[in-house]
Amino acid sequence: MDRRKELKMLYKETKPVAGVYRILNNKNGRALVDSITDIRSLEGRKFQLGIGRHNNEKLQAEWTEFGEAAFTVEVLEALKEKDEPEFDREKELKKLRQKWIDQLQPFGDKGYNES
Repeated sequence: MDRRKELKMLYKETKPVAGVYRILNNKNGRALVDSITDIRSLEGRKFQLGIGRHNNEKLQAEWTEFGEAAFTVEVLEALKEKDEPEFDREKELKKLRQKWIDQLQPFGDKGYNES
């Protein structure tokens, strides 16, 4: 099996890891805090911003104005999955996102999130 096929198969077999991330504007300190069901797809958020298609208009406008180099994209915390029947991944991810929003308060002059 060639290396490309091997990597593709490994990617498909790897269970997605959900988490909370932040896109930080290093010029003015504003941030967007959000969650994602697969951290590996975080590059897709940067791609959306790069082509002008992100759904957050304020963030999009500043990304377009300042450029990608002015921003840092980072995972704040990965969701710790539990192998229990009652574990609700979606609910736990929402709680994790809210924890970080409460902690960082990315509203108004501090961020791009809606209060």
